[in-house]
Amino acid sequence: MTEQLSLFTPAGPGERDPSERAQVLPAPMVEGLVQTAGALPSGIFLGTSSWSFPTWRGLVYADDYAPSLLAHNGLQAYAQHPLLRSVGIDRTFYAPISAAEFAHYARQVPPSFRFLVKAPAQCVSPTLRPGNGHRSANNLRYLDASFATEQFVLATIDGLGEKAGPLVFQFPPLGRGIVSQPAEFARELGAFLARLPQGPLYAIELRDSALLTDEYLAALRAGGARHCLGLHPRQPGVREQARLLDRLGPGPLVVRWNLHPSYGYEEAREHYYPFTRLVDEDLPTRVALARLCLHTLSIGHPAFVIANNKAEGSAPLTTFKLARLIADDLLRSKPEP
Repeated sequence: MTEQLSLFTPAGPGERDPSERAQVLPAPMVEGLVQTAGALPSGIFLGTSSWSFPTWRGLVYADDYAPSLLAHNGLQAYAQHPLLRSVGIDRTFYAPISAAEFAHYARQVPPSFRFLVKAPAQCVSPTLRPGNGHRSANNLRYLDASFATEQFVLATIDGLGEKAGPLVFQFPPLGRGIVSQPAEFARELGAFLARLPQGPLYAIELRDSALLTDEYLAALRAGGARHCLGLHPRQPGVREQARLLDRLGPGPLVVRWNLHPSYGYEEAREHYYPFTRLVDEDLPTRVALARLCLHTLSIGHPAFVIANNKAEGSAPLTTFKLARLIADDLLRSKPEP
């Protein structure tokens, strides 16, 4: 995946500051997509896991733009698409960013837009590789609520304000020592959630299915957090995770459609590049997600679905197809006059 670049990377010799470069223009709107957007309820937020893909010419952008230009100035064009009402900020997983950087993002989107933001890896990974080739070291910030609050939650809320959607703590594979003790993991997670500031929508995404226990659900329930449906080969399918949500109880829907079950990330990147068409359409998952979105909305809660290029081949097209399915289901469910 193309990383979202830092907003304040210094310009090179003779290079203009990225914020002063040419404007990024949105792709012309297709009439069918405009009609779909008009039928899509306001509480459903669909989007992609990033906006910095230059190959999305004609889908999201009017022309070919450099990834660095899209990272700095592309979000405003992205947010003009009527079906792209949300986007993921993944760069925060690699390092915290400031409230000023979040505010720069917020200024580029309309009031109804919502961001899904990933917490830094320091919050969720028990070990961290230092980056110099040495072995991973124990991470003293793992499930440290004070660190998460100061370095992630407050900056996100201060910068994004009402445009902050789900704050996702995506745990990597945690290793045999933790996975073999799911009750202990749930206890530590519950204590972590209890110490976070109240108010934001927190969501937990796991990579170890053995941790999806009753104790895990109880920890989420007590902490007011949601289970994020991470559609990934390491996790159960969408229907199995939907049953997990039934046991958790009513609340917002948070979905990250990450990766097609047949591939690893690198393999999927090579297989799907340049991310301009749907290569492996997953209709059963799409149908299940559409129904989950409508059910969530019907009980008074918002639904957030963020798609990755590696789910079906093109994140924008995945989003457009899902939106159309939701809109069609709504039309079919309306009583005839």
